[in-house]
Amino acid sequence: MRRADRLFDIIQTLRGTAGPLTAAALAEKLEVTARTIYRDVAALQASRMPIEGAAGIGYVLRRGFDLPPLMFTSDEIDAIAVGARHVRRLRDPQLQKAAESVLAKVTAVVPEMLRSYLSEAPFYVSEGSAPPITGLDLAEVRGAIHQARKMSIAYSDEKGRRTQRTIWPIAMAYYVDVTLIGAWCELRNDFRNFRADRIVSSRVLDENFSPERGRLAADWFALSKEATNTPH
Repeated sequence: MRRADRLFDIIQTLRGTAGPLTAAALAEKLEVTARTIYRDVAALQASRMPIEGAAGIGYVLRRGFDLPPLMFTSDEIDAIAVGARHVRRLRDPQLQKAAESVLAKVTAVVPEMLRSYLSEAPFYVSEGSAPPITGLDLAEVRGAIHQARKMSIAYSDEKGRRTQRTIWPIAMAYYVDVTLIGAWCELRNDFRNFRADRIVSSRVLDENFSPERGRLAADWFALSKEATNTPH
């Protein structure tokens, strides 16, 4: 068990116990030595956790104390740290800023003893090799999806042939090195996936599309899943 998880478990154990718990009892429960418990409790107290008591007497969590709403295990913190770094690969500046903001907010509210797990996480996520996206703003696409607004795009296919299309943006699929916009295409009268890096220009229209966008999204996801599971 990693130390951050053990510290969290000590707090949880004390929180759920009415009377004092000795270091020996905590050690037995967490399968560590009493000396380890003494060190961990001292670290928690130094981090201003309201644990009262002493060696040989037992420890209690001060009455009325509750864990903050954002209390994570170290695995959960690792997931947040790695996830935020993965967003950098998406070539979506607004999402990147949002991910950094989330990371800063979480770092500010977790107990001090866990902050280094976020701010100095020993994980590296490569920038990837996704091509730059210059013909549209992905934040505008996400906004159009939320608002059910049609978009006009100029699209260049893999052979460089350009077409002008009106689409109903339904979803976005972020792959390792490409971002797809799932949409209903008025030109083809069918679902189509458009690579964001092949959209030459775009604008969000004032016109809304079908109020049944939830069903459209479900149909698109079903088709995408079927295509993924079909042998080629």
